[in-house]
Amino acid sequence: MRWELLAAILVDPPRCFRHPGRARYSPRQCLEGILYVLYTDTPWLEVPYRELGLPSGETCRRRMEEWSRRGLFQQAIRVLQEQLAGADKLDWSRVIVDASLVEAKRGREGRAHAPRHGR
Repeated sequence: MRWELLAAILVDPPRCFRHPGRARYSPRQCLEGILYVLYTDTPWLEVPYRELGLPSGETCRRRMEEWSRRGLFQQAIRVLQEQLAGADKLDWSRVIVDASLVEAKRGREGRAHAPRHGR
């Protein structure tokens, strides 16, 4: 995978001239931390960032949320999927669909009720 393809997508906003604050970790370091969590299923707060030379798990989580709000994370995932599928290295056996994050609406107006038997 060539980082140049993702670097064009995962661009940091410019730093404020008057109040620049602490320098941010590079997008590449944060992406490596995010991919580590996604691949190993490690909780964000348990990322061994010092041993791996990565930003903390909390920093990576915040950056992923920022990129998601801006629509950048979805674009990066699409590029990664295209690259891996083109190289025949995409392993769909590790895909999990988690419905626990989808809100189930109860008592929605106009829904069809199941017939009650035995009453």
